[in-house]
Amino acid sequence: MTGVVDYGMGNRRSVVKALERVGGEPRLSDDPAALRRAAGLVVPGVGAFPEAMRRLRRAGLDELVRERALAGVPVLGLCLGMQLLFERSSEHEGADGLGLLPGEVVRLAAGRLKLPHIGWNEVAFTRRSPLVAGLGDKAAFYHVHTYVPAGEEVALGHGNYGVRFVSLVERDNVFGAQCHPEKSSHEGLTLLKNFVGMT
Repeated sequence: MTGVVDYGMGNRRSVVKALERVGGEPRLSDDPAALRRAAGLVVPGVGAFPEAMRRLRRAGLDELVRERALAGVPVLGLCLGMQLLFERSSEHEGADGLGLLPGEVVRLAAGRLKLPHIGWNEVAFTRRSPLVAGLGDKAAFYHVHTYVPAGEEVALGHGNYGVRFVSLVERDNVFGAQCHPEKSSHEGLTLLKNFVGMT
């Protein structure tokens, strides 16, 4: 069973349907006890980082995600869910994140291009990973975002929108996708299927 962390923000139902489509057994829940039994966790999300962290803390889900990640359970953050894995974000008033990945999430320096960045973007993989197995050296994914991780330490793949930006991340059993795999056709479903295979 793959637990989908429900803290009341974002694209939860579409993530559940996509996981079902690739053969997973997702369970959408805000119950730490139920999520603790999952073989893997997906943290979805759309919206603002500070509000997302407030909701996670209020439900005790921040500690649950940290606990399971530190126990070696595979964790995948999607879009805002990926950003929450980092130490902090400068969005709005700023906020501390889950601290599972090093660094800060900052506004995308897209120059004169419009933000948020919305649309398909090719992502080039910087190293091999079970998360992107079968996708070759690059693949196109659908993005909707204004903020990105600032550092390269955990980068797995990069897109380009006025500037090169980190789109996929990985450290040990913690993974993140700035894109929306559930909206990214065959390539996105392949990424989700790979994650389910790890669990």
